[in-house]
Amino acid sequence: MATLTPTRRPKADLKTDIAPTPGRAVALWLRAVLDRPLTSYHLVLGSVALLLVVGLMMVLSASSVNAYLTTGDSYYYVKRQLMFLAIGATGAIVILKLPVATLRWVSWVGMGLAILLLVLTYTPLGMTINGNRNWLSTGIGGFGIQPAEFAKLALVLWGADVLARKQKLLDRPFHLLVPFLPVSGLVIALVVFQGDAGTAVVLAGIVAGVLWIVGAPMRVLAGLGALGFLGVVGLFVTSPVRMRRLAAFLDPSVNVNGINDQAQAGMFAIASGGWWGMGLGASRQKWGSLPEAHTDFIFAVLGEEFGLFGSLVVLALVGLLGYAGFRIAARSDDPFSRYAAGGVTTWFVVQALFNLAVVLRLLPIAGVPLPLVSYGGSALIGNLLAVGVLLSCARREPDARNLLAARRSGDRPRMTVTTGATGTRRTRSRA
Repeated sequence: MATLTPTRRPKADLKTDIAPTPGRAVALWLRAVLDRPLTSYHLVLGSVALLLVVGLMMVLSASSVNAYLTTGDSYYYVKRQLMFLAIGATGAIVILKLPVATLRWVSWVGMGLAILLLVLTYTPLGMTINGNRNWLSTGIGGFGIQPAEFAKLALVLWGADVLARKQKLLDRPFHLLVPFLPVSGLVIALVVFQGDAGTAVVLAGIVAGVLWIVGAPMRVLAGLGALGFLGVVGLFVTSPVRMRRLAAFLDPSVNVNGINDQAQAGMFAIASGGWWGMGLGASRQKWGSLPEAHTDFIFAVLGEEFGLFGSLVVLALVGLLGYAGFRIAARSDDPFSRYAAGGVTTWFVVQALFNLAVVLRLLPIAGVPLPLVSYGGSALIGNLLAVGVLLSCARREPDARNLLAARRSGDRPRMTVTTGATGTRRTRSRA
């Protein structure tokens, strides 16, 4: 009589048969998402769009009282901000469509134009606002131009092109610093003598960030850092106004109703927001207690109305934009794209941290807006043009470039359906 011998099943492979833990599953999913070719592009686009929405909402809330009292129209500032947004978005789309060679050529024209506009602020065309002669009158409907906001982008693009052209010589300090550092110093000096020390510090941060991304030796960065520190000390020592601001920063109890008024009102706004805030439009400090509520101190109103939770959301969006920008710089195989993306990201991160530090009373008042959120035509248009550069660099990442080239050529994945004994299978193939 025949006997049946049971077959022994192989032991389970622990690496494939055991389901991953929830944490590992999330990590695998996140890694798969980040590995997609256009992830950097979508991260920049998404974070910028959300920051713009928050900015429009907060400009309306923070400026409505002042706008009604001065113009009779509570929507005066937000309507202007929408117009600036449309202009900046159009410019960003144009930059996104430009070939790299054209963008590099335009950077030289932009640098020359930026220096010219900065020089014109010292002529009768210049306007003094809040003690700084950093505006140009256009004579059109009361609109003015702040050249320093466009000089930031021009410096990034021009510097990226110069350093990319000298890529093989950057291991020599002379070629690393000349002509990038002298021209950058000229731009910073023009801004300093306008009286705008905050913007000058941001420009210096951009220069340092670009050199760090290029791979400048630590001794060079340390020397420039020491020079920058001495420059900041000189700015304070030579200006009685800045010395009073520094004294007020060091002692919050000094002149509470005078030079310390703005910083104190900002802290009151943030402190009264608590965990969840007082609600959209419910800010009390914007009713005349907080100067520049819709510009430099818009984050204080946001903290008052949305509390710690809303403040952390904005910080997370800024951090996400910074991560995406440095990711683009790290993944780019073209030196110009790497330096341009790194420079724009450094600009946004340094300026955002500077603004937040001022509002949170970690630094003296400096008059620096929060990128993409604060009210201001020149600032918003300049920011959006820089976003166009960042999106253009994201589309030139190697994987993204290959994917877009395949789409343009019509080589798209096709779904193939086969039916067999084991059921229906769907596989992807390329034409």
